[in-house]
Formats: sequence, structure tokens, C-alpha cells
Amino acid sequence: MDQQAFESGKAAYQSGDLISAISLLSDAKGADELNGSIDHLIGNAYMKLGRYDSAADAYASALSDSSYGKVGALSCNRGRALLAVGRVPEAIQALTTAVQDQQYSTPYKAYLVLGRAYESAGDVRNAGIAYRSAAIDENNPAPAGALSDLGSCFMRLGRPIDAVEAYRTALDFTAAGESQAKVYSDLGLAYVAANRMPEAVDAFGHAASDSSFSLSPEAQASYDAARKAIAAAAAKQGDAASSSDTDGFLAAAGYGAGMDPLDPMGSSGVLIPSAEDTGFFSVTEEELVQQGKKERKVRRKKKRGGLKVFILLFILVVLVAGAGAFGYMNGYGWPTQESIAESLFKAKTDGSEIGKYIADSAQNQAQAISDTLPSGATVSVDGVDRSKDETTVHLVATLSGGGQQQYTVSMVRDIISWKVTSVSTEFASEDASDAADTTAAIGTTAVSATN
Repeated sequence: MDQQAFESGKAAYQSGDLISAISLLSDAKGADELNGSIDHLIGNAYMKLGRYDSAADAYASALSDSSYGKVGALSCNRGRALLAVGRVPEAIQALTTAVQDQQYSTPYKAYLVLGRAYESAGDVRNAGIAYRSAAIDENNPAPAGALSDLGSCFMRLGRPIDAVEAYRTALDFTAAGESQAKVYSDLGLAYVAANRMPEAVDAFGHAASDSSFSLSPEAQASYDAARKAIAAAAAKQGDAASSSDTDGFLAAAGYGAGMDPLDPMGSSGVLIPSAEDTGFFSVTEEELVQQGKKERKVRRKKKRGGLKVFILLFILVVLVAGAGAFGYMNGYGWPTQESIAESLFKAKTDGSEIGKYIADSAQNQAQAISDTLPSGATVSVDGVDRSKDETTVHLVATLSGGGQQQYTVSMVRDIISWKVTSVSTEFASEDASDAADTTAAIGTTAVSATN
């Protein structure tokens, strides 16, 4: 290493002359020399210049110098660079490497970017797990941001009660002097989604009281709707609606002493019961076999060609019509509910349009349904609850990042087939330590900070 060129390059970097810094630092290293400290600085300089592909290459070169160490910091910065240029799978891999480095003192930085990367991949659940990991990192000086991101993930997963607790905890961790208006606004939206209008009005009121903050059109509309709902309830009851007890509401929802309210896999989850197997197809097959034996006896006795064909066709038509009617009344159709549910998850993984699987009445929920589905998962049907017009399919998804998740897909009859109306996740009780060890993420391409 050319020490003089290295020192000159560091001085240029510190003074903000990034082009000269890159040139001098590159000259300080021999052609085949591995030098993590030089490549680390070069990567940082490229990041500040917005040349993210070059930054990713520089960080990769620094990682090849095993004597330099700093795997966590380098992998985190490389993940930021890769995410900035849309190389999402590579970014997730780099950031996962970062959080696995036991010597990395600030893993929350990598978890935050990992959350954004998973969001970019459409994997909202793993994004939420990453944000939770960032929030509980004891080295994170400002967990409120990660908690707010976790609340947003809960909202997109259709879990407003969990979002309420995440936003309330974010308010507790907001730094002194820092505006809480945005968090209060998001909390108001979560309360409206949970149909808790008094709390929603209170939260929106806190947000609106900050003169430097303006409610979004969605938040303002929800605020107005919540106030109208309270006024209507008061008029109906003859007196003002009483303020509801938030703590009591959360306790009723399953949040009690000793439970980690930020655990996405916590005890507030509900196990999916096994669906009953009706045995429809096996019974029908036995009936058809028995009927075939009767038909052969008729053919042997009558020996009348034309009449025999007519009777056979008539019986077959009756059997088919009867089996079809029986199947229709007992919740069967074609394609089957199982194949439609599996095709829905496959479409998410393939990046193809899922709208053709969604019922007309639920088309406005198509994006929410898409956000709930994991990308890259393989699914197996765990059971089906059937009725003539509605059905529920229970599935177990093996996620691309490891582990399993249970899903419930609700459907309605579409002539002889079925269309999806909603998709929800079901979370079984699990140790908080297990959930905390699960890595995941989502994302925007924020790249302002480097290690």
C-alpha cells in the first residue's frame, strides 16, 4: 500500500473532494492487493456520489479482505447500494449477512434497510419482523421510526389492533422535542380500522393540534367520519358517547402481563382448526361402481341394443346430474377451491396478475390481498370448510426465508367455480425469542447513511 496516497485520499474524502479521494485511494492499492480499509472508503465515496453499482463493487472487494473484518458494516452498506439500484434479492442476501455478524455493533441499521428491501419484494410479513428486530435492538437510539414502520406493516396485513399497539409504543419512544403528529395520525387510522371511533378522534386531534403538520386526505376523511359516527351514536343513545377505555380494549384483545405486544407471532394469534373431510368424491365413486354393476345386469337380461343404449345413457345422465347437483350443494366446483388458492399464491411468486382470482365484490381489496401474500413461498392445503355459496381454504406456506405461516383464504361461489374475497394470516403462539431471531425486510431506497 502507498501510505502517502492513502493519507492524501483520506484527507480528500474528509474535505468532500470525493472524485479526488476515489482516484488517490485507488492509486494507493496495488493491482492485486486486498485492502479492506481502502475499498471501504472508496465505497463510501461512491455512495455519496450516488454511484451505487460502483459502491456495491467496492464493498464486495472490501469483504474479500478477511483480515479487515467489519462484515456487518460492509454488508449493510452493500445492501443499501444494491437496493438503491433495484437489485432487491441481492440486497436481502447482503443485509441478512450483516445481521448475522455477531461482531456488528449496530444491526438495527441493517434491519431497517432489510425491512425496506422486503417491502420492495412485496413480503410485508417479513418486513414487519425486520422492523421489530430494529426496534428492539438495544443499540438503536431512536426505535420510534422502526415501530411506526412495524405499525404500517400490521395495517397492510389487516391487523389494526396490533398496529395500534405498535404506534402507541412508538409514541412512548419519541425523542423529546420531536413531533409526534405523524404517529398520532397513523394511530388514528388504525383505531378507525379497528372501529374504535372515540380513540380515533382523540389521536387525530393530537395530530391536528401540531400547526406544522397537515393531515393527509385519507386521514382527514377518516377523522371526519369518526366524528360523525360518534355524533350519530350520541344522538341515537340520547347522550354523548362515552370515551372508551383503550387499555381495556387492548386487554380484551389479548394483550396482558408478560406478553410482548410487538411479537408478530405472539399469543394473540388464533390456531386454525382442522377442516372436516366430507369424503364426497370417494362416496360418489362407490355409487358409480355399484350403478355400473346394475347396468351390466340390465344389459344381460334385456339384450335389446337400442333400448340398452338409451337406458345406459339415461342412467349416466342422471348420475352425472345428480353428482353435479350433490357436489354443488355441498360446496364443490371446478376449478376446485384448493387449486384456486394454490394458483393465487403462485401468481404472487410469479409476479403475474392476481385480479382474475378475486371476486368482483372484492376488487377494491386486491392490493391488500396482494400485500398479505408472501413471495416465493410453497403452499400446501391444510383443510377446506365448504358450503354451497361460501368456502374457506386453510393453507400452510413454507416461506422463502425459512419457517412456516398459516393462511386462511375466503371465497364465494362464481357459477361452478370460486373467487377469492379475502386472505388473512393466522399466527400460532410462539416464543418471542424465536420470532426475534427471524430475519426479514422491505423497502424504500434510502441510502443517506453509511457505516
